Amino acid sequence: MTVGICQFELYLPSCHSLKDKRSLLKSLIARIQNKFNVSISELDFNDMRQKALVGVAVISNASKHANQMLSKVVDLVENESEIVLMDYTLELL
Repeated sequence: MTVGICQFELYLPSCHSLKDKRSLLKSLIARIQNKFNVSISELDFNDMRQKALVGVAVISNASKHANQMLSKVVDLVENESEIVLMDYTLELL
């Protein structure tokens, strides 16, 4: 069994309030959950309106599959027009 973990540090330039941030992140999290069936949550920077730390976790029977799934999630986040992916870490346990 392999557990894959990925953390994204995001910059949200279009968010002018915490309400904007919540709306944008809620939409992103729902799309990722529906498309990839992974666990995802906002982890830090909850009170900052233009910054977020989001964590994604996946469990798989093969490390290659877990890595591929998380890489696809990274690609989806990178292609978001209203979000700037500042940094990410990917780890397989």
